[in-house]
Amino acid sequence: MFGNLTMPVPATASPDIPLIEIFSSLQGEGLQIGCRQVFIRFPGCQLDCAYCDTKFEARDICRIETLPGNGVFRHVSNPLSLFSVIDVIDGWQLQLPHQAISITGGEPLLHAAQLSAWLPVLRQRLPIVLETNGLLTPQLIELRPHIDFISTDIKLPSVSGQADLWGQHEAFLRELHPLEGQIKVVVSAQTNPAEISRAAQLAGAYAPHLPLILQPETRAGVPSVSGERLLEWQCLASRYHAQVRVIPQMHPLLGLL
Repeated sequence: MFGNLTMPVPATASPDIPLIEIFSSLQGEGLQIGCRQVFIRFPGCQLDCAYCDTKFEARDICRIETLPGNGVFRHVSNPLSLFSVIDVIDGWQLQLPHQAISITGGEPLLHAAQLSAWLPVLRQRLPIVLETNGLLTPQLIELRPHIDFISTDIKLPSVSGQADLWGQHEAFLRELHPLEGQIKVVVSAQTNPAEISRAAQLAGAYAPHLPLILQPETRAGVPSVSGERLLEWQCLASRYHAQVRVIPQMHPLLGLL
């Protein structure tokens, strides 16, 4: 699936969507770390996690890199049309091949109704990677045929500061087959090990085909959890899931978006 899928844009109308930014960078998290991707960031999120480092409020303008990865942005008015986004991607692909389009946020599944029209067309250009907080199950089901790789979170209450979301995560995990992807758990010095066990049990029971990633919270470019503690937690999670990996964020270390 991860090949060259460039096709013409169909003449059918698609809804315009407000975006935060479009940029080219290295994937900084999980199994695809280091891969060059086009990132399309969508506004809005139904959560307010304590460790979130992303500004996801809707704005009147969207910023778009002038060249892939140069860090220089032009500003255009929101909302954007699918055709304007395709123009950016097609131009960048002529300059530098990308591995995938990362649909990120905020929480992009809040825009599922519009994305149901966008993703089939974007997917003709590049495979689709969806980054989600793993809570909006009906929206996942709607978009699942158009997703090639999913990165879904399990939010630990002791880290995220959110209320009990276990039931919503379980429902979401039940619908991940047959998608490729990963399940991500952010851990910090405040992590309750019992929550790691519970997250691993859910992942092992309902999505054992997807690796479980323990991602230490990063502060000032440095993981906030010691390597010794991460080894302990990896061992703990491995009691319930056969594929547990510890992968810190790379983009803060490199100073990249």
